[in-house]
Amino acid sequence: MAYVGRLLDDKGLRTLVSAHALLASSGEAVRLLVAGETDPANPASIPPSEIDAWRQRPMLEVLGHVSDIAALWARAHIAVLPSRREGLPMSLLEAAACGRPIVATDVPGCREIARRDLNALLVPVDDPEPLAAAIRQLARDPAMRARFAMAGRTLAEHEFSSARIGPETVKLYRAMLGDAPRASNPA
Repeated sequence: MAYVGRLLDDKGLRTLVSAHALLASSGEAVRLLVAGETDPANPASIPPSEIDAWRQRPMLEVLGHVSDIAALWARAHIAVLPSRREGLPMSLLEAAACGRPIVATDVPGCREIARRDLNALLVPVDDPEPLAAAIRQLARDPAMRARFAMAGRTLAEHEFSSARIGPETVKLYRAMLGDAPRASNPA
């Protein structure tokens, strides 16, 4: 599984690391890839000393900045974002586009992309036990992962593609500017 994003407490990283520890203590051999960097100007940034301690944990890799996100998702079977709040998380859009099933918190933003029982399992915020249980469920069920992966890819293509979003954005700007589409004027 993988997490992609800034290394902030608000993103639920401590909860994810705790869930990973619960999985390990129950004998689940689930690898966790953490991709992203700290944001020292943000008070929610996780201290480098804590991140260094995570690097000592078995089956947990802190990767830092990753420029090739598709290659990262090729290494992970599950995308995880246990955030407390989100806008529209690019990491989940990228994961869905790469055909990865999702475990995310049941919060606005995440729910836009992570759709319960379609392409994702949704869990409560700041609770490592249900997060670990959802990860375990997906890790043990390859058919569910495949079904969620296909649905996520379809969702990304149909609802979030540039072919769909571009014209809607232009339409919105025109409406905001009071610039309705003009009819052709035959000369």
